Amino acid sequence: MLGLASKDTDVAAQFIEATRNALSTLVSRAIDLAVDFIVIAGDIYDGDWKDNKIGLFFNREMARLQRAGIPVYLLRGNHDAVSVVTKTITLPDNVFEFPTNRPGTFRIDSLKVALHGQGFVERSATENLAIGYPRREQGWFNIGVLHTSLSGREPHAPYAPCSVDDLRSRGYDYWALGHVHQFEEVSADPPVIFPGNLQGRSVREVGAKGAVLVTVGDSHVEYERIIVDGARFCEVKAMLEPHHSMIDILQMVERAGRTCADEGEGRPLAVRVRLSGHSELQSNFVVNRHQWRDEIQASLHRAHENIWLEKLEVRLSTGLQEKPSGDAHAGLDLRQLVSLADDRKELLLEAQALISSIAIKLPGGAAADESPLEVSAEALLEEAKQLLFARTEMGL
Repeated sequence: MLGLASKDTDVAAQFIEATRNALSTLVSRAIDLAVDFIVIAGDIYDGDWKDNKIGLFFNREMARLQRAGIPVYLLRGNHDAVSVVTKTITLPDNVFEFPTNRPGTFRIDSLKVALHGQGFVERSATENLAIGYPRREQGWFNIGVLHTSLSGREPHAPYAPCSVDDLRSRGYDYWALGHVHQFEEVSADPPVIFPGNLQGRSVREVGAKGAVLVTVGDSHVEYERIIVDGARFCEVKAMLEPHHSMIDILQMVERAGRTCADEGEGRPLAVRVRLSGHSELQSNFVVNRHQWRDEIQASLHRAHENIWLEKLEVRLSTGLQEKPSGDAHAGLDLRQLVSLADDRKELLLEAQALISSIAIKLPGGAAADESPLEVSAEALLEEAKQLLFARTEMGL
């Protein structure tokens, strides 16, 4: 949430708190529905704890389920593997954790349900865990719990790789999968489901988020999504044409923002606006970027009071052939000079060094990210070039 926090800490706080609220909402729904049990297929925590606050919060929610008589079966994923999460809080006795050194089975005798699963010891699990799971318990409803990317789910890392046929070979009645943040029905026979995460955490995770409620009858298995997210991310894409005026562009954004608001059903929204195509205002965008960002934010607020601009991305060209820039009387060709500098690898290395020096001063461990400033050194250099050209052409 660093991008939002840098713009408005109160808005960022809504999105930060939404993650915990989503779990609390799910627990409340589970209690209201009097579910028989809950399955969590990994990544409860996003890495090691800075302190015990997150562990105490999770314990509190599990204790609510304990008082309601609802057991929880969970395993560790890549983000909360044994080697990753070193701190601990003793959880209530309604919480059962699958082993990490081998597959394990929990049996619920009253329901004749058998749950099979294995968690991660290390962050990176490259072996096929599924083929080592035990065969089904005859006469019981068998559930496989697995944290996996299956045969690959971009952009998620390929952990515990396996195929749907590997899963079917176990003869289970249902597979509860974790790791992928987007909801997906991988297979209907048997049901193989990624429920996705409970709360979107960046603009890469758009749309409704939640869990899956599974109902088992004598001869059928049905499921439905339970949406519990408290805030959402949305993308607005606008393809500009040279004749589009400033008013045209702002109206396009407003209309798209209204669609996002309708789909969000009143939730706080963080919106990334991407403008592409050809525009006569390209130079104006480059030079007056902050003003445009504020105008876009104002357009979004005209669509709904609780929509916030997460980032403005401008990828425009004028659609016209580029002309040499610079002082004609001095014979200076600015674009040619910049192109010559472009060929120097030292320029890129210098830019990367500057980014590193800035990143270590950012809060929240951003320096550990691959792109701490959210864009690459190459992209920043290209933006600097465009700013230089635009200011020159506009006589600034």
